[in-house]
Amino acid sequence: MSEAKSLFAMLRQSAQPRVVDAMERLVHEAPDRKLSRINALAFAASEQLDEEQTISAFLQASRLGLFEMSWNVLCPGCGGVLDANTSLKTVQSDEYTCALCAAGYEPTLDEMVEVTFTVTPRVRHIEAHNPHQLPAVEYFRQVYWGSGVDLPDDDFEEKVDEFIIESLELPAGEKAVISLHLPPSFIIVFEPVTHAAQFLDVAGEPTKERQSISLVFDRVHRHSETITLRPGPLRISVENHTDVRTLPSVCLANDALHTMLGQRRPFLTAKSLLSNQTFRDIYRTDTIDVDQKLRITSLTFLFTDLRGSTELYERVGDLAAFDLVKAHFGVLNEIVGAEAGAVVKTIGDAVMATFPTPDRALVAAMRMRDAMLRLNKERGSEDLLLKIGIHEGPCIAVSLNERQDYFGQTVNIASRVQHLATSREIFATGSVLNDPRVSHVLTDHGLKPMSQTVTLRGITDQISIFTIP
Repeated sequence: MSEAKSLFAMLRQSAQPRVVDAMERLVHEAPDRKLSRINALAFAASEQLDEEQTISAFLQASRLGLFEMSWNVLCPGCGGVLDANTSLKTVQSDEYTCALCAAGYEPTLDEMVEVTFTVTPRVRHIEAHNPHQLPAVEYFRQVYWGSGVDLPDDDFEEKVDEFIIESLELPAGEKAVISLHLPPSFIIVFEPVTHAAQFLDVAGEPTKERQSISLVFDRVHRHSETITLRPGPLRISVENHTDVRTLPSVCLANDALHTMLGQRRPFLTAKSLLSNQTFRDIYRTDTIDVDQKLRITSLTFLFTDLRGSTELYERVGDLAAFDLVKAHFGVLNEIVGAEAGAVVKTIGDAVMATFPTPDRALVAAMRMRDAMLRLNKERGSEDLLLKIGIHEGPCIAVSLNERQDYFGQTVNIASRVQHLATSREIFATGSVLNDPRVSHVLTDHGLKPMSQTVTLRGITDQISIFTIP
């Protein structure tokens, strides 16, 4: 723990001390299971900490080697982890299949990829560092289910016993038999290590004759077809063809299971992290592989540009104008970061930024406008006239010019909207104004947007643009 103490001291130089104190207590005092795949948002809520400061602290802590970051592909149905990755670069862009839910999903960075943090062995060794030695019930809790499933803490094992009627630890290459009496119910034989599931529809007249089925766990066969059986004795022959221990479990698809899976909580998504300024500052190019194209169903883009910047350079000279533009960039960067956003890039005097939700982008835009008014007032001039455009929609996260960037029509529209804007007015599209959270922001500020229908260059359909006065 002496090395940990030194690392936490270093962390206090770049992260909020109160957050670091809470993290250090967690590492020293929490049970092992609390240090595996930590949900940063849940941790912030439990410790009454600022979310953005907490996320930033975990990112800085991962950079120092206190925690390991994991990008986990989730099943949106059951909340199980379909694939765990140490980097976003290894997340596939094609379909993932959940055997438990018998459904396939194209991964999106919105709600299907979570980012969690696990304490490193150099700081504290925990059971989850050797997941194939965990008891079956702890494997489900610490490895299989994602951090968005709000699992009970004190009575977890008792709750699990309400739907798991038989379970077995099956070593690599071994065979075994599970013998049980089937009740009339829908039953799932689930194996969480290989993500295999066999559905059993148990109905009809009970039988005294022994029924038999055989299952092989090999990471390929998912046993997707339902087998119809009668209530009564069953012999399940299982074979483990993998090189690790497997954990076949016989589960009742009852209210207890559905209730547990239905308890959800917010978690840190890949989309949110890609729009986090601290993350972009730390990782820069080491995010998405050059050939990857990862889908995001909803992201908000904000573009700004200085009106009349060419005239500004002519009027005050290159050096003075450069200092003024640099000061303007500093203010915008600070505001974007404070509103959970990230600056993707600057182009000349323009800024392209992303935000996880439209309301954060709108608040940032209003703060930017006020900040430019203050700077102009301090200088006694009207040199900084900011044009702002906002649009929300789907996009693709890509790697361009050795930098994590975004591609798609949403980006094009956001840029075009900014070009329409005049100084001191914020232009936003209908998709932004239709967000209920934006309505609350406008109401709180007493603002009444004015709408117009416009045609944008390169865009076939007309769109509604709203001016935020």
